[in-house]
Amino acid sequence: MSFLEIAGVSKSFGPNTVLHGFDLAVEKGEFVTFLGPSGCGKTTMLRIVAGFETASRGTVRIDGQDVTGLAPNARRIGMVFQAYALFPNMTVADNVAFGLKVAGVPKAERRTRVEDMLRLIGLPRIADRYPYQLSGGQQQRVALARAIAPRPRVLLLDEPLSALDAKIRVSLRTEIRDLQRELGITTIFVTHDQEEALSMSDRIVVMSDGRIEQVGIPFEIYNHPRTRFVASFVGTLGLLKGEVAHGGRVIIDGQEIEADAGAARPGETVTLALRPEALSLQASRERSNALRGEITSVAFLGSVVRLRARFGRDELLIDTFNDPAAPPPGHGAAVAVHFSPADVLCLGAEPGGPGAASRASATPPGLRTPIAAEV
Repeated sequence: MSFLEIAGVSKSFGPNTVLHGFDLAVEKGEFVTFLGPSGCGKTTMLRIVAGFETASRGTVRIDGQDVTGLAPNARRIGMVFQAYALFPNMTVADNVAFGLKVAGVPKAERRTRVEDMLRLIGLPRIADRYPYQLSGGQQQRVALARAIAPRPRVLLLDEPLSALDAKIRVSLRTEIRDLQRELGITTIFVTHDQEEALSMSDRIVVMSDGRIEQVGIPFEIYNHPRTRFVASFVGTLGLLKGEVAHGGRVIIDGQEIEADAGAARPGETVTLALRPEALSLQASRERSNALRGEITSVAFLGSVVRLRARFGRDELLIDTFNDPAAPPPGHGAAVAVHFSPADVLCLGAEPGGPGAASRASATPPGLRTPIAAEV
């Protein structure tokens, strides 16, 4: 039996259904991220686990206990909100101790627990400060300490880093993950930031329109997307339209490449997708495909240089390492872009074309399992 079980949860607001039959099993100590665009239902699902929303159907169990009908304060849940929600009239120590006081923990034990929590988050000397005297990163650490001080069974994090600047976000996500591992708390993290999800999670639940698109470890989600939505939402993709030829070939901008077009027939138009890191300006035995195009932009991103190349009406992004001894090609330069046939994701033939009905249940090349019919 899993530690946290979400079974058949649906949620409707009037005629609008925002969650459709959500099923998930989370193991004890696991860090699971709900990832998806705004409005996909991820925060609603988190609030149902916390008890702040009531499911229209389905059940939530924690450590074998059905908590579906319990109030939030009876579930032993810790929650960190996007806006921190620290009490402005309380010191840091009082904020951290608040949940302990509500739970009836004796004063001496509260004081010891607060000291332990502040040491744990690396802020042992700020107990007497007020929230307005803290930076955003410090406030977020205090909110985290307040959530874990009562020793919750499950920790819920609702986009806790979105209000911080980029450098602090990167630092804090490492600290949060290290702290979660140290304490072994079962954690659900909500974000729309794919980099956060990929770098922090044991598993990722990708959501769209109130449904689970795919559940898997970061490696699987990024490299083996199961649906067109996951392929396009997680990571960066360049898209090319091509005409299917015979013998596993596709014609793009008058040039033939090797690509498995699956159920698409010769003469049909397919959409192919390639990740920037799969492309190279250098030929190799593995990268047997080559497309000739023109550089339209060059962006320096520190250790990586991102090139944009045009092939007829379509463009691809190409990521290369920054080599001071080898400047990248400039705007307007003619280049040959090389890639492996195995790196090509075929997203299927154009909708409504010949044979569309028979292709709906087919497995697109480059994707390990069938694309959902609604995608």
